[in-house]
Amino acid sequence: KNDLANQGFGSERSVMEMKLINAHGDVTTRRMKSEIIEGKDDGDKSIVIFEWPADVKGTKMLTHSKKSGDDQQWLFLPAIKRVKRISSRNKSGSFMGSEFSYEDLGSQEIEKFTYELLGETQSEGRQVWHMKRIPTDKRSGYSKQVLWIDQEYHGPLKIEYYDRKGDLLKTALFTDYNKFGKLWRPNQISVTNSQTRKQSVITWTERALGSEVDEENFDSDNLAD
Repeated sequence: KNDLANQGFGSERSVMEMKLINAHGDVTTRRMKSEIIEGKDDGDKSIVIFEWPADVKGTKMLTHSKKSGDDQQWLFLPAIKRVKRISSRNKSGSFMGSEFSYEDLGSQEIEKFTYELLGETQSEGRQVWHMKRIPTDKRSGYSKQVLWIDQEYHGPLKIEYYDRKGDLLKTALFTDYNKFGKLWRPNQISVTNSQTRKQSVITWTERALGSEVDEENFDSDNLAD
């Protein structure tokens, strides 16, 4: 039901700010833009391009999500003018020093998990489905994820991620939902690592659904252009 409710956006263009906060509270800020094109027969394709500061400017992350099998991901590093293919064995690694992993950047296709509904409850005063999902890929960085899915937004308010040993690794909070036509999107995602006390916060400053995107941007051969 949630998957169906989020279909039909076609494409998305956005500008985001990402703050990296270490255990001592020191903050590093980065600005990036992204484009997403909705997959018709397979998963979505997305590209993230860093615009600021200078040490990461021009870095690009391209993801081709798959409904079955491994996502395909490429990272372009402008300092060495090289495109690096992200191995499926490394998908639990940190994306650009943040608390988001390469695995998190793929679209969350329903075929990639098995699900258990834990019940219906309230979170932050809102009606939610409380559920657990287990990745079908044995190389996933997570043993399970526990979600609180808003019944109106058809999107998560909170996700707990458990590491391969079954310990709580990090918690993501999805806040400030905005409506785009019939679709809802969070304006902020905050991820706190329970084991390192580091935090990463992504805030959308611009977002447009159904806007025109250039399909050539999602071709890995064009990343170095």
